[in-house]
Amino acid sequence: MGLLSGRVALVTGGSRGLGRAICLALAREGAEVAFNFSRSDQDAAELLALIQGLGVRGWAYKTSVLDKAGLQSLARTLEAEAGQIDVLVNNAGVGQAVPLALMEEEDWDRVMSVNVKGAFLTTQAVMRGMIKRRRGRILNISSLAGVKMMEAPVHYSAAKAALKGFTEALAKEIGRYGITVNCLAPGILEAGVSTNLPEARLAEYLRHCALGRQGTLEECAEVVAFLVSDRNSYMNGATIVLDGGV
Repeated sequence: MGLLSGRVALVTGGSRGLGRAICLALAREGAEVAFNFSRSDQDAAELLALIQGLGVRGWAYKTSVLDKAGLQSLARTLEAEAGQIDVLVNNAGVGQAVPLALMEEEDWDRVMSVNVKGAFLTTQAVMRGMIKRRRGRILNISSLAGVKMMEAPVHYSAAKAALKGFTEALAKEIGRYGITVNCLAPGILEAGVSTNLPEARLAEYLRHCALGRQGTLEECAEVVAFLVSDRNSYMNGATIVLDGGV
C-alpha cells in the first residue's frame, strides 16, 4: 500500500518538468493521476503511458488553466469517471527573465495569470466536490523567489508570493470542511525554469546553499507526495521551503 492508495489526484501543468515528476511520484504511491496540459500531445501521451504502466489509472486533458469552462468540464468529467478528486496540485506556472524597466504590460499579465489566476480557477473547479465530501488536499507550488528576497524577475516573484497568501487565506476559509491547503516553495532545481538561469546567478545560489547543489525534480516530487497524503493530516496554511538550506 502506497501513501496515496485509493486517492485520485489532479496535477496542473503535468506533462513535463516538475509536473511530470509529481505525476509519477503520486502514481508510484498508488494514486490514480489526472493532469492537464496545453502544448505537446506527444509528451502527454508518453506520461500517460508511464502512469498507467505503474498499475493505476491515468487521465490527460488538453485544457489551459485559464479556461474556466474547460476546467469545470474537466472536474465534472474526472469526478464522473474516477468517483472523486481527493488531491489537487496547482503546479502550472510560467517564468520570464526580463527586468521591470523593460517589462511590457502583457508580460506582467501573462505571468500573473498563469501562476495565480490559473490556481484560482482550477481550485474553484475542484473545491466544490471536496467540500461536499468534506475532505481534500490542495497543494500550491510556489518558489523560493516568492518567500525570500533574491534576484529574480519581479513579476515571477510577485506571482509566487501571491500563491503563499492564496494558500493561507484559503486554508482558513475551507479548513472547516476537512480540506487542507498548503504551499511548497522549492529553490533552484536541476531542470525546469532554472535551466535558463545565468551561470553567475546559479553560482551565487550554490555558494549560499548549505548542501552545495541544486535539488532534483524527483526530490521535490517526493515531498509533494507526502504533503498531500493522509500522513500529513494536521499541516494547514503552511509554506514549506525546499532549498537545501539557503
